Amino acid sequence: MANALVSVQIIPKGNHVIELVDEAIAVIHDSGVKYEVHPLETTMEGDLAELLQVIEKMNHRMIELGSPNVISQVKILFQPEGITLGTLTEKYR
Repeated sequence: MANALVSVQIIPKGNHVIELVDEAIAVIHDSGVKYEVHPLETTMEGDLAELLQVIEKMNHRMIELGSPNVISQVKILFQPEGITLGTLTEKYR
């Protein structure tokens, strides 16, 4: 069961920022974790350690694609007894 929700906003420096953000989201997709894309951030659900590794991969991918640096704004909800994306949003759907 997932023990964390992690929202991340990747802000790569350089040209073609939208394309770089698309690549960052592709890293999340390829990781296999459950996620939702929102206008200003993407929220992932899973094991905290695994999600932090995904963020690390996202940052490395931005550098590989030519960004000289990356800002990652991260929000973490850690709940050892379990948490899902729906837990916090189901009443709004």
